[in-house]
Amino acid sequence: MHKRCTRSRRMRTLAEYVQYAALPYVQLDGDIWVCLITSRQTKRWVIPKGWPKPPFEPFEQAAREAKEEAGLVGDISTDPIGSYMYRKRLHFLAVADCRVTVYPLLVRAQRGRWREQAERRLLWVLAAEAAGMVREPELGRLLGALPCWLEAQPVA
Repeated sequence: MHKRCTRSRRMRTLAEYVQYAALPYVQLDGDIWVCLITSRQTKRWVIPKGWPKPPFEPFEQAAREAKEEAGLVGDISTDPIGSYMYRKRLHFLAVADCRVTVYPLLVRAQRGRWREQAERRLLWVLAAEAAGMVREPELGRLLGALPCWLEAQPVA
């Protein structure tokens, strides 16, 4: 009788990291539409996000990510709508828990070409629909809460 060797497939969590994201949106005929993009590796629906890069403020970095990953430019909020956690695979045997702070971005234009255009798909959907398309529950709640958050903002 032979014994089978089994290996644990559990990945090691290294630490919690911080990222910043833009939540791109437009208002059309009273509806809030948001832009989702696909992640490069798993092709799941996400919002533009990335690692901190000094000397940029968190909201500035979020706006830079929207431009690089989706070609979107506009007015970024200096106040976050909230944050969410997700697990990022760093390599075959390690993952990291990432806390992503999210800044709404009122989109004014989309560039004809952008850095990661060939690597991602992009989709505009109603905020409520987008909430059900993302894998991360906390991100889904932020997407669904965007219309109420915008209503509560002071008029400029």
